[in-house]
Amino acid sequence: MRVTIMPGALSGTVDPVISSKSVTHRVLICAALSGEPTRVERVAPSADALATQGCLEAMGCRIQEREDGLEIVPGSLPTQALMDCGESGSTLRFMLPVAAALGIHTRFTGRGKLPQRPLSPLYEEMTAHGVSLSPRGVFPLEVKGRLQAGTYALAGNVSSQFITGLLMALPLTAGDSTLRLLTPLESASYVGITLEVLRRFGIRVAAEGDLFRIPGGQRYQSPGVAVIEGDWSGAAFWLAAGALSGAGVTCRGLNAASVQGDRAILPLLRAFGARVTEEDDRITVQREALRGIEIDAGDIPDLVPVLAAVAAFAEGRTVIRRIARLRLKESDRVETVLGLIRSLGGRAEATEQEMTVFGGGLHGGRVDACGDHRIAMAAAVAGSACAHPVEILGAECVAKSYPGFFEVFRNLGGKADSMV
Repeated sequence: MRVTIMPGALSGTVDPVISSKSVTHRVLICAALSGEPTRVERVAPSADALATQGCLEAMGCRIQEREDGLEIVPGSLPTQALMDCGESGSTLRFMLPVAAALGIHTRFTGRGKLPQRPLSPLYEEMTAHGVSLSPRGVFPLEVKGRLQAGTYALAGNVSSQFITGLLMALPLTAGDSTLRLLTPLESASYVGITLEVLRRFGIRVAAEGDLFRIPGGQRYQSPGVAVIEGDWSGAAFWLAAGALSGAGVTCRGLNAASVQGDRAILPLLRAFGARVTEEDDRITVQREALRGIEIDAGDIPDLVPVLAAVAAFAEGRTVIRRIARLRLKESDRVETVLGLIRSLGGRAEATEQEMTVFGGGLHGGRVDACGDHRIAMAAAVAGSACAHPVEILGAECVAKSYPGFFEVFRNLGGKADSMV
């Protein structure tokens, strides 16, 4: 799908913002592992969440639609299963160790870039603890054997999703386990989300610096009802659009005390010079004179595309550090962010660890989303402030995390024409 964004600042209210995809994945999996049904309210409407639901149904779980969300009813575990992860790295990296801990002979499939996305060092740790895995990089990925308790070690700067997968799986094993991080943890807030959701479902994990202690033989316990909170990652696009709009954009339904790391969008937009107003559950961002800043992206990789779009309209230069892991996302997100800025007439450059975006504004042009939902959404935000139209190729990829993105964009007064 090709979407053309016509110039025109966004304004108005997003009420409520989309619910959190990250929390949704974790709650659905924990609910499926519980002994009793769970009603999950405000499930994130995304292709990735649907992929996780499909895998849980293949695991014997019944998922029933309710007016206010979904009812997750655990069922009898199969001995074999075929799990389609779509293009969701979270689904694969979470369900891989969980299925192995349950002893299910599983074949995982997927599409797009998923077969090429890295599984090391999770792959090696699982094979060292009782699991047989088929060669990486080719789907279906076959899993045999049962994950064993023991001593695990992972680098903390590759993917927090590996850590989450093991934290959800190891409580199901017979013995106690430890998981040590060999390097400083990046995207630490996503592990924080995992620990919070595990606590809601009665699972005990002790976090001691770079070490996690996970007692074995635990049982997941349904809280009865689990409500998914608003998504700071999705709201960031609207808040950033507000920073490019004199009238501003308001978002409702966000938890200011959330452990989601992407709530860092607010102090970062303030640092750029935008006016940020918080009142109860209403957050409004309006444009003021914007200036370049320095950003540490180690814990907020998903914010980089839209932060780069804001930086292009700020005076001076913005330096974004610790970007290496962006190359392992749905696209090589270093190259696709650079491509976005350059395609619209801006200037940006990058080394292995840093990206620099030079301000002065963007003009318009054509952006290839390269199958990356966050590139497509960042291009739309940038397009709202450009002097000339912006054409986004492959814009349908927003469905991965935010199927209703362009509908909300239009509700905020944006001009977005679609063509299949």
